[in-house]
Amino acid sequence: MPAGDSLPRHVCPQCGTIHYQNPKLVVGCIAEWHDRILLCRRSIEPRYGLWTLPAGFMENGESTAQAAIRETLEEACARVEIEQLFSLVNVPHINQVHLFYRARLLDIGFAAGLETLETQLFAEDCVPWQSLAFQTVALCLQAYFADRRRGRFGLHEDCIERRGKQA
Repeated sequence: MPAGDSLPRHVCPQCGTIHYQNPKLVVGCIAEWHDRILLCRRSIEPRYGLWTLPAGFMENGESTAQAAIRETLEEACARVEIEQLFSLVNVPHINQVHLFYRARLLDIGFAAGLETLETQLFAEDCVPWQSLAFQTVALCLQAYFADRRRGRFGLHEDCIERRGKQA
């Protein structure tokens, strides 16, 4: 534990440099086209073959909105315009925070990217709820459709504990 710190850290024994290990940001968006949303079927592990929102790890040197735009382009070959931050889901047991923006699809020229088997627009009653890859995506979509029915969108924050329990 470095002096003045309250947690154990990885410290180089030669030079004393502290190598912090901090949570990763997973960033994506709910890409909207009229009353439908864009989902991607994963072509990679984890959760191969299941559906998700276009999202992935944020890179150094980009904002969260830029990461959401880039991930949507990479995974779904889709161009979007970011509207608002919509959902923040803490996943502390795997050291991640998931952020999802509402975004407007600029056209319907989307297609499967390198990490995607297929892409498709879904109306609420057609979302493959039992085949969603991640609980974070399910929480985000449930909040999205509830807000849409209410006619106003807010910012939602959730926390997923180790056993899938929400806090």
